[in-house]
Amino acid sequence: MDEFIYAPPAGDPVILHEDHELVFVDKPAGLLSVPGKGADRADCLLARLQRGFPEILLVHRLDLDTSGVMVFARSPHAQRHLGLQFEKRQTRKIYIARVHGEVAERAGRVDLPLTVDWPNRPRQMVCHETGRPAQTDWTLIRHEEGASRLRLSPLTGRSHQLRVHMLALGHPILGDPLYAQGSAAEHPRLMLHAQSLRLRHPDGGRGITISAPVPF
Repeated sequence: MDEFIYAPPAGDPVILHEDHELVFVDKPAGLLSVPGKGADRADCLLARLQRGFPEILLVHRLDLDTSGVMVFARSPHAQRHLGLQFEKRQTRKIYIARVHGEVAERAGRVDLPLTVDWPNRPRQMVCHETGRPAQTDWTLIRHEEGASRLRLSPLTGRSHQLRVHMLALGHPILGDPLYAQGSAAEHPRLMLHAQSLRLRHPDGGRGITISAPVPF
């Protein structure tokens, strides 16, 4: 990762919804959620949002290469409220992925514990001895010329969970720079998008679902 050259896409963040407590944003692929190490990686979604929302507070993250819905808080109360929902797995996240090969089954669940692959950081790996529990539900949407479009619903929120679970399923996500190989890696971006996020609003607890169109 030390040789990685960070070249984030230009443009203002796409605001999907905003109110007095929340801001939902469509994060583009290739943009860090928060600043990285070094001045050359200071540009990130959080920093760009702070220009228009100086009070903005981080709640969760998406991987650099993943696009889609993220929520930010506009007050410490909202940040705590949302943080607890993520911690207690009370949110519902739906991702769309294009994976290598034609998945034979129509739906399933991957239940494999994950841990960091220390010699190959930031890669993660399945480990039944020291891994933390991780579950992902998936549904086949359709086959697409040697690939499959899947709807993924993570029940836990481990680092790189969807990417490692799809690899373990035998169908790595197309364009994945860490886990795909050969032709599966030869795509302009990681074909993983956070399509929708459902949570309870910090002001009153009503359910709110925000979606972002799939860019691939």
